[in-house]
Amino acid sequence: MHLHDDNDETSTVPNLILVSHRGPVTFDGAPEHPESKRSGGGLVTALRDLVRHTEHATWVCWAASECDRQFAERGDVPVVIDGGGMCSVRFVAVAPEVHHPFYSVIANPMLWFIQHMLWAMGSAPDITANELQAWQHGYVETNRQFATAISDVAHDDSDAIVMIHDYHFYLVPAMLRANGVANFIYYFVHIPWPHPEAWRILPTRIREAIMQGILGADLVAFHTDRYARNFLATCAEFLGLDVDYRASTVRYEGRTVAVRFYPISIDRDSLAALANTPAVGDHTTALTMSRRDKLILRVDREDPSKNILRGFRAFERMLELHPELTGNVTFLALLQPTRRDVDEYRQYHDDIVHLVDAINARWRTNAWSPIDLRIADNLPLAVAAYLQFDVLMVNAVADGMNLVAKEALIVNECDGVLALSENTGAYEELGAIAVMLQPFDIEQQADGLWHALTMEPKERRMRHDAGVEIVETNNVAKWLSHQLQDIRNLRTQTASN
Repeated sequence: MHLHDDNDETSTVPNLILVSHRGPVTFDGAPEHPESKRSGGGLVTALRDLVRHTEHATWVCWAASECDRQFAERGDVPVVIDGGGMCSVRFVAVAPEVHHPFYSVIANPMLWFIQHMLWAMGSAPDITANELQAWQHGYVETNRQFATAISDVAHDDSDAIVMIHDYHFYLVPAMLRANGVANFIYYFVHIPWPHPEAWRILPTRIREAIMQGILGADLVAFHTDRYARNFLATCAEFLGLDVDYRASTVRYEGRTVAVRFYPISIDRDSLAALANTPAVGDHTTALTMSRRDKLILRVDREDPSKNILRGFRAFERMLELHPELTGNVTFLALLQPTRRDVDEYRQYHDDIVHLVDAINARWRTNAWSPIDLRIADNLPLAVAAYLQFDVLMVNAVADGMNLVAKEALIVNECDGVLALSENTGAYEELGAIAVMLQPFDIEQQADGLWHALTMEPKERRMRHDAGVEIVETNNVAKWLSHQLQDIRNLRTQTASN
């Protein structure tokens, strides 16, 4: 598999039917006078960029609020996308008693933990009647409702490309085929796809249903070559399918399904605009006034896959090995609360707070605390911190890409050094300029942080500038262009067969 070197622009995007769990906006208030709030996350941001390049897109997504659910009864809702462009949003009003087991039992944590290799298999998970019922009456039913909504849109525009995103909708492509949808179907998995053995956690019928569901698509995509190869191996291992690793295809039910990888990226212009806002300026001033000589930064969701606890332990170990740093370095941790309705995430939050309290109690002085922990969803604060970090720590257990690594490099003005886990998708692009972190090795991470903090200015500048060039070259427009060119080629091949 190779990424293309073509320079195709994204200005010729065909009509799209986008599918993701969260949509571009969610609404509050009465439908007659709704107030819209932009949805967060790297995936939604990338899809919003895609919408700007198409003449027409319908975005099918979950109705997250009561106002969204009322809109779902009325049909498509026109939404203006920041920076130009418009799409129609079709909300799917999944009943709470269906959505909860779909999202909080199967998608998170079951599938998320499998794909990020987070289960401690000696003790968890247990597949009980609760999980089996959540699969059938939550995950399967939610996928069925989304497939119905997508089919309605597709039947009105048979030439539109259906683009389904992420691990919430593995069954939808096959359901669309069963519904008679003849459109080109594209499925993008934005989280890691592990080796086949990881999937043995699931009962046979469930893991086979997942694979068969995905293979309803014409094109299946991931962020890295490794994830794509793992997917092909899973098709061979569990379904005994004819896999061509050289061509990166798999034969299924008389069709050839293409498997590709497209590393997602960011839009520098939108980040630069945000960095120049008054809100970012205010946070920048406050951070500058309070910072010590050195600043280590992490910006993450409170998710076990982000490896936050080991990161703090590695920081403490660095202080033990280099006590001269006491009072001179601060670890600023900006953590976004997430999935608080899932037991594992509530426990992880508590573990983070307790560990930070213990480390600060041990090391703090009258004028200094080693860890500055802030739990909030505050993008202007994150961008202000991007501007001035000396070391950015990304030590994830596993990550589909990790856009924070790219965002922070682009914005930083202090020749900041990236300390990056080898288990992130971003490492395939940025490993050469980063200080590598082994996510389970506390001693190695401590040494890596020390190396990054004490690196000579010339090397810091060289690594930083090279990293910026990589991100700018492999930008979001290139990410979109590669996908669209492959879709055009595959559609032409399908039409000629």
